[in-house]
Amino acid sequence: MNLKIIFQKSDEGGYTAYVPSLPGCISEGDTKEEAMTNIKEAIALYLEPVEDDLPIGIIGAEIMEIAI
Repeated sequence: MNLKIIFQKSDEGGYTAYVPSLPGCISEGDTKEEAMTNIKEAIALYLEPVEDDLPIGIIGAEIMEIAI
């Protein structure tokens, strides 16, 4: 899977990195290299499967799993 990452210089110094195709997947670092390392970790956590603790009482709901 290839993802586009946007690096933006921060006013306070360092870089902010975000992935437009993964809303809310944002990280930062003092250098571009550090921001790259941190955003890779953020992507891995973002894509990590969530536990199957679903709320009780979802009537009529259907659960499906997909592979991407």
